[in-house]
Amino acid sequence: MENQRYCALLAMGLTLMLVNSVAVGQCMGNHCRISIHKCCSGAISDYFQTNQFENLFSKRNSPVAHALGFWDYHSFITASDEYQPYGFGTTDGNFLGLKEVAAFLAHVGSKTSCGYEAAAGDPLAWGLCYNKEINSASSSYCDENYKHTYPCTPGVAYYGRGALPIYWNYNYGEAGKALKVDLLNQPEYIEQNATLAFQVAIWRWMTPVKEHQPSAHDVFVGNWKPTESDTLAKRVPGFGTTMNVLYGDLVCGQGHENEAMNNMISHYLYYLRRLGVAREEAGPHEVLSCAEQVAFNPSSSSSP
Repeated sequence: MENQRYCALLAMGLTLMLVNSVAVGQCMGNHCRISIHKCCSGAISDYFQTNQFENLFSKRNSPVAHALGFWDYHSFITASDEYQPYGFGTTDGNFLGLKEVAAFLAHVGSKTSCGYEAAAGDPLAWGLCYNKEINSASSSYCDENYKHTYPCTPGVAYYGRGALPIYWNYNYGEAGKALKVDLLNQPEYIEQNATLAFQVAIWRWMTPVKEHQPSAHDVFVGNWKPTESDTLAKRVPGFGTTMNVLYGDLVCGQGHENEAMNNMISHYLYYLRRLGVAREEAGPHEVLSCAEQVAFNPSSSSSP
């Protein structure tokens, strides 16, 4: 524990010494590994403002929405404050930052949309319709394999909640520990507070699923450099690999007709267009897709 604290302090000190960079400290046994990433020009609110948020999520407060009045721009900006110093939406200038915000929100919009059923108009305009799983009584999502680290609270269900929904007791436990909120005992906090609902989603975007693996943020902004085995697995930096990080072979490696994958790509391109970014700036098909990628983790260790 003392070594972990030392790593964090060392990284913090290096961050203060560097210009437009962030140092991330990782404890490896008795050693610290410090990685330096290009970071932090301006703030998300400098280039992504209320009118743009409203433009992307124009149907979220329609009468048929299930989270009417819940989501708002201020909650997103407030939630992002903690992670902007680590490069969320601020890495390597405003243009890459804007693309990252669009990529993150594309996942959010796809996962919280009600535009696939009775909703009228453009289905891509219906993101942030939900803040929790509707059929929540079907499962408690309690994994007893984690009874010693993240024991399930009696009577509590760990169904999907948030802007990038999390499921299972262990994910609520990890997110709660990171954000210093007791989500293991009070998971309903996420569906009661829009800032927290966005914070959990950004935490998921910024946090690797496993040690020695990249986060969705890392693979999108270029912090991650593929190894030879990554190249053989057809994993390349860009939007497609964010789906691999977050969903594994639940989405990726399933071919080009996978509906969930194509829906997320459609949201990303739609959001870029709405934000004034040309289609060619999104990258070639192999960057957008994960259709042929081998998953970082097998489905047995992936969560929804």
